Amino acid sequence: MFLVIVTCVVTAILSLALTPLIRKFAFKIGATDKPDTRRINLKEIPTLGGLGVYLSFFFALFFLLPIPIRQILPIFLGATIVIITGIIDDIKELSPKMKMVGITLAALVIYFVADIQMDSVSLPVIGSISLGWLSLPITVIWILAITNAVNLIDGLDGLATGVSMIALTTMGVIGYFFLTVEDAVVSIMIFVLVGALAGFLPYNFFPARIFLGDTGALFLGFMIAVMSLQGLKNATLITLIIPVVILGIPITDTIYAMLRRYLNKKPISSADKMHLHHQLMALGLTHRQTVLAIYCLAAIFSVIALLYPISTLWGSVFLTLGLLFGLELFVETIGLVGKDSQPLLARLRKFAKNLNKKE
Repeated sequence: MFLVIVTCVVTAILSLALTPLIRKFAFKIGATDKPDTRRINLKEIPTLGGLGVYLSFFFALFFLLPIPIRQILPIFLGATIVIITGIIDDIKELSPKMKMVGITLAALVIYFVADIQMDSVSLPVIGSISLGWLSLPITVIWILAITNAVNLIDGLDGLATGVSMIALTTMGVIGYFFLTVEDAVVSIMIFVLVGALAGFLPYNFFPARIFLGDTGALFLGFMIAVMSLQGLKNATLITLIIPVVILGIPITDTIYAMLRRYLNKKPISSADKMHLHHQLMALGLTHRQTVLAIYCLAAIFSVIALLYPISTLWGSVFLTLGLLFGLELFVETIGLVGKDSQPLLARLRKFAKNLNKKE
């Protein structure tokens, strides 16, 4: 444990030292975010922040921890493909399809080379179900979905970095205390990544001097997806639910963004200014307050996720129902679906009103 703590601290210091150098490099190659109608920043900000996180993280894994190279190398290869995709996008802005190609290629490396995949699912009453040939598409879709969900919330200074730190810490705690020895090794890797993010956050929190960029947001989403998969090789209903709950903020924002665009008859990949952070700021919160509010929401999801390993089956069912109900109320309160769509509660009230009229 002492070695892990020292490694996390060294990784944070390395990330802290690398970030100013990455910032200068980003300016030189033109990897910057310029103000426009879709972005929050009012001045040109360098991106590529995720490159420093990536370099410090894998330096720690390769040189500071006694983890077999064969366990790290395939993950490194997949992450490198994602990083290259992100760097190109930060400089030239790739189309969504091209980004998907890069992430899919990285996902295939994880499946075939790293042998990290979802093989079977154990369900109550039914028992274990082998996924067979479905293992490949489910694994790739999982990686694509989580990667893009994290990328989607990267809209405010320090937002994706902080939410990822909260999610990763929760995953690490659950893996270390509640799962297997193999999961404990994954947890150590997770804590090292948290250390790398801790070194980067001072430069990224409001007012940010550097952004994660797609380089960092895609890398973080990819690593979270891969590390969660390592605990889902032979998944149960609970182990499937836990990472979804931990990532409740980015997943909720992604699902409702897709629903909102579908209802407004816009392409799923189109951008808008109605994400969670946009809606909270529209309620009157400042930039910093919005980020801190979303941190608190992410922490609530994480606390709920920590209850699953110690709950009974029925306890988990009621926990999930309560979470979904609370989430629906919150989504309707801030108008995440959109102004023109009728929320669920409004429909229920209308239904109840019609019943009263008939009586």
